[in-house]
Amino acid sequence: MKPYDRMKELVELLNKYAALYYEEDAPTVSDAEYDALYDELRALEESEGYSLKNSPTHRVGGAPQKKFEQSRHLLRLYSLDKCKTEGELADWHDRILKAVGREPELTAEYKFDGLTLNILYENGEMVKAATRGDGVTGEEVTAQVRTIEGVPRRISYKGRIEVQGEGIMKLSALAAYNLSSAEPLKNARNGAAGAIRNLDPAVTASRHLTFMAYNIGYSDRHFASQSEMHDFLKEEGFETESDFTLLKGVDEAFAFAKKVEELRPSLDFLIDGVVFKVNDTALRDEIGYTEKFPKWAIAYKFKADEMTTVLRDVVWQVSRSAKLNPLAILDPVDIGGVTVRRATLNNYGDILKKKVRIGDRVFIRRSNDVIPEITGVAEEVPGARDVEKPSVCPACGAPVKEEGAFLYCTGEHCAPQIVSYLDHFASKDAMDIEGFSEKTAEQFYNELHMTSPVQLMSLKKEDIADLDRFGDKKAENLIAAVNAAKTTTMDRLLFALGIDGIGKKTAKDLAARFRTFDALARASREELTSVDGIGGVLADNIIAYFADGSGEKFLSELYAAGVTVREAEKKTGVFTGMRLVLTGSLPTYKRGEATALIEENGGEVASSVSKTVDLVVAGEDAGSKLDKAKKLGVRVIDEATFVAMLKGETPVTGE
Repeated sequence: MKPYDRMKELVELLNKYAALYYEEDAPTVSDAEYDALYDELRALEESEGYSLKNSPTHRVGGAPQKKFEQSRHLLRLYSLDKCKTEGELADWHDRILKAVGREPELTAEYKFDGLTLNILYENGEMVKAATRGDGVTGEEVTAQVRTIEGVPRRISYKGRIEVQGEGIMKLSALAAYNLSSAEPLKNARNGAAGAIRNLDPAVTASRHLTFMAYNIGYSDRHFASQSEMHDFLKEEGFETESDFTLLKGVDEAFAFAKKVEELRPSLDFLIDGVVFKVNDTALRDEIGYTEKFPKWAIAYKFKADEMTTVLRDVVWQVSRSAKLNPLAILDPVDIGGVTVRRATLNNYGDILKKKVRIGDRVFIRRSNDVIPEITGVAEEVPGARDVEKPSVCPACGAPVKEEGAFLYCTGEHCAPQIVSYLDHFASKDAMDIEGFSEKTAEQFYNELHMTSPVQLMSLKKEDIADLDRFGDKKAENLIAAVNAAKTTTMDRLLFALGIDGIGKKTAKDLAARFRTFDALARASREELTSVDGIGGVLADNIIAYFADGSGEKFLSELYAAGVTVREAEKKTGVFTGMRLVLTGSLPTYKRGEATALIEENGGEVASSVSKTVDLVVAGEDAGSKLDKAKKLGVRVIDEATFVAMLKGETPVTGE
């Protein structure tokens, strides 16, 4: 294809995608896919030395929607240039050095993924709010923005000033909304944009948005730096980014970007990069602007965590709890350097709510090591077909029963259930039988007719020595591993039992609270829900497991096979008898490391703040847990104080 023809094709395609994204809040491609096409167009324009009149490289944002009143900004809002590698960041930094002749101080902050807003204050009163629109004119959304709790209605500054920031929907708010909504939102960005660009302010209010302020546009007060703007916004009561940082040089900038990228999965909001700006506003005037971007700022974009691809099929897998889980089969797609071919769909109700059909193009989100998930339909394709709900188990053919949102196999000897359960029982965090794998579980099921962990714990060398893939040495090793695993702790065995909803941490918390299986089996619902992190559903699951005596019978059979539960060693130290909550990002310790230190020193780590908590260790971006601790009067400490307590340099009790 000739360069001109490809350029024309890209312009038409990008303008179509931009209209869907900016004007209708209904994107059909991910940001990463749009950026790749945009970069291709920009490279073509540079190599050919010209651009088409309607090229998106000349435009900021999208045209304001006509259903809203139009609002002209007092000062133009620009877009941001982007980079994706350390080399591209260094090139930007070199251009800055060349422009000003010295190393300037830079600011670093999150690049929020929501909808840009521009709020005008006059005489201390909020008088108008607008979207960015095309940078010159946006949609007037004052009534909608007034529903956002964190936006101050009044500020102390009495001049005329435009406060800019991002309207976002926190992930916790998105999860809560989707639980009760008949039609779930695809992602938090769409949730925020659709809420603000809605004529009904009640819709905006229902999504519990947040406004993160990060810039001053027009102002009749002079600000000498970005850091001065940030301080002003904080003092006036706006929510601002807590990781705002001053730095110098490309090495410090890149180190900040990598730190935030690692932190990204733990945040309660979407970010797709970090923004670097020259701090000094006088230097900014020297550096200047392009038609679309300020030259003194750049966005370092992270690897994509969301893409679109075609859903080719849905297969149903049987879990160890007999639950049928739908698994999406996809056209392979690269997300953040990982090729994704499969994704979860949670349950049949989720399929219906998301209106997913086989053949449609869908959004896939992958965060860190979490299983990729289909978040919604990007494009409905003619000829796509509905996902059928199974009436029988795909593995054993037994009838399927429906309980709430889930489907369950009713078969007693369903192979995938048994194999999965044996594998789970022997896993590292459960009974920790070294050398036992899912493949071994499948072999034992097929050749030894093994259907219960009791049989596994009763194995003898002669039972397996003649099996394929075994022999004297391997058989001896496995039997030795089984015998070693027979002496275990309550939390490991409790996790191994596979009670629905009990993970490693919950098992540990229950073991710490009840100490023995007898006490756990007799526990009331009220006693169970008093344990941190255990709600009514999980309490009911535990009660049901022991209700008919089958759970205790199974444990008795394991004891008869030689399993013994040793009492966990009580750790003592500076936090003995105390409950602590970790919130936010700690500069030195990862969450798991801090948890281990607390437990090694006799403390217990709780997942939520309540009156029974003794200390809250608050790092950066602490959020709602910190707010609740202050409200309840729970003592809050930072990481430095936490470390000092561990070293015995600071008293654990008192202020």
